[in-house]
Amino acid sequence: MENVQFPVGARREESPVYAKNELVIPASPEHIWPWLVRASRWPEWYANARAVVIDGGSPDLSPGVGFHWNTFGVRVHTTVEEFVSNRRLSWSGRGLGSTAYHGWVLTPVDGGTLVVTEETQRGFVASVGRAFLRSGLHKWHQRWLEGLARKAAGRLP
Repeated sequence: MENVQFPVGARREESPVYAKNELVIPASPEHIWPWLVRASRWPEWYANARAVVIDGGSPDLSPGVGFHWNTFGVRVHTTVEEFVSNRRLSWSGRGLGSTAYHGWVLTPVDGGTLVVTEETQRGFVASVGRAFLRSGLHKWHQRWLEGLARKAAGRLP
């Protein structure tokens, strides 16, 4: 099983907050990926995403693009760091005095695709609120995966 490739300074052991969730989705990576990168539509199926704006006006994420959104009640400014179609997507972000690195890995398995999402957070807020943040990330990232599975069960965006 593949994991997110965190850069130096954002690795699990370097971060006070780390969360990992995974789910086997009964669909191919090619059917899941378009929903994952269509960030402009995340609010339709992930209640913790609001006001997603992608630099340049595209509805989809792409290599190196910046995007801004509200999550956990915070306006976050993010940049896509890794983009391997149908396989890997990661971004770095900052907001409310903290930095984060969030990644997704899609691996074909019997019966569909294993989707893994991992996140690390650093900074004052992450250090002080680590227990609350870990719990919240696990809960909401699981909902994100479940919403992605529901969307992948239907038509492409």
